[in-house]
Amino acid sequence: MNFFDAVRSVLSQYVGFSGRALRSEYWYWILFTVLLSIVTSIIDVALFPFEDSSPLSSITNLALLLPGLAVSVRRLHDVGRSGWWLLLALVPLIGWIVLVIWAATKGDAAANRFGPPQPTAGSPAVA
Repeated sequence: MNFFDAVRSVLSQYVGFSGRALRSEYWYWILFTVLLSIVTSIIDVALFPFEDSSPLSSITNLALLLPGLAVSVRRLHDVGRSGWWLLLALVPLIGWIVLVIWAATKGDAAANRFGPPQPTAGSPAVA
């Protein structure tokens, strides 16, 4: 999955918490949100140079919150974990490390309790 396909996929499943997400889909989404955050921060500084608030960044982050949570849950589903494991993010440092390791882990090759694996570029489509 390339960058644009990944962003399109996540936005088309805006609050879709069921199913599975490929590693590339998840990591391209993270890259997209980081780049968009940098751009909106620069625009905020240009438009509101003497204010402590950053309204454009806040609105953008709020709009991307739900799809970010959804793709994170689907990524956990791909490695056979429940979406509730995302609450590990509340544990300082250790929780984040565990979640990053799971996000970087290759997903289950066979169907798991969250559904069949998504086809990748090099594999035949699953019927």
